[in-house]
Amino acid sequence: MPNISTTNGISQTRGLILGVGFCFGFTGLIWLAGDRLDAFQLRADRPIPFWYPWVSAAPTFWTRLSVWGCYAAHQLTLWWLIWRSQSQGSGYSNSLSRINVLALAANAGFITLHFVQTHVFYDGLALDVPEQSSQWSVILLLVIVLLMENQRRGLFFGRKVGGRMMVESARALRKYHGYYFAWATIYTFWYHPMVSTPGHLLGFLYMFLLLLQGSLFFTRMHVNRWWMLTQEVLVLIHGTLVALSNAPDFWQMFCFGFAGLFIVTQMHGLGLSVRARWGFLLVYVVSVSVVYSQVGIGQIHQVTLIPLTEYGVAFVLAAIVWVVMKLCGYPRATASAPDQATAPPEP
Repeated sequence: MPNISTTNGISQTRGLILGVGFCFGFTGLIWLAGDRLDAFQLRADRPIPFWYPWVSAAPTFWTRLSVWGCYAAHQLTLWWLIWRSQSQGSGYSNSLSRINVLALAANAGFITLHFVQTHVFYDGLALDVPEQSSQWSVILLLVIVLLMENQRRGLFFGRKVGGRMMVESARALRKYHGYYFAWATIYTFWYHPMVSTPGHLLGFLYMFLLLLQGSLFFTRMHVNRWWMLTQEVLVLIHGTLVALSNAPDFWQMFCFGFAGLFIVTQMHGLGLSVRARWGFLLVYVVSVSVVYSQVGIGQIHQVTLIPLTEYGVAFVLAAIVWVVMKLCGYPRATASAPDQATAPPEP
């Protein structure tokens, strides 16, 4: 089989710029075409938690075949491309490889296919699976990032959490995370129909950017600290806006919860000065104080719920991965045999 990992001369920066342009352009297309979906009759709303209303009232066999068939094709295609790139021992480069171009083209093609599928059949995977599965797939993705980045930026205010369990589990996750990330993003992408509510538009933009990141594997842009942070922080904006639309009494929990993750963990991988970090902390404390003086100081514990959940899940996941590694005899990293999954120093 021919090697499809060789570079083709397209710089990673150019690939990123074109990809981001596509993401924003296609989000605009969803918005422009949104009114066409008003012709579909949706199922009756029900006052139960996590009820997802964007499901058609009378789905058919062909509806399910279209969304599950397209999802499966998209999923298997990206998994194969990841496996192919790893099996050929691709190294990190400043240029896109042929397999990067194939991944970008595949994602662009399936994004277009999902748009057509929505306008013909309407339904996404929400037809058959609960919304919590989509939400937790992305939450777990963010938790895995926390674990993988622990050795670079630390977990708590720049301090690394040591111990063989944390180090070795992060090493295994760095090697295999692409398969899970591809599942989480593609599953969430196909969960929703391409409707044009503000929450869906921002959500699809976020998914497009994650798919773009997933297509840039084995480029140095893939591990660029600022590009990675952008995708981590976007969940703050998305979560806050969705809460303002659907659960306005809880927007501050999402806003300050995800902002708390930035203060405690994420900003410490950027090389910021001590003064800058104290400045961000001061802005955070003042903002929390002002908002909760209005909504009720008794609710201030809300700001801890998302960070405590993610950090707690991070330790549980590290323990699970560690046990699986032990059971499977996964080899330890040694100085003489460094981990092949370790990324190069970031730009």
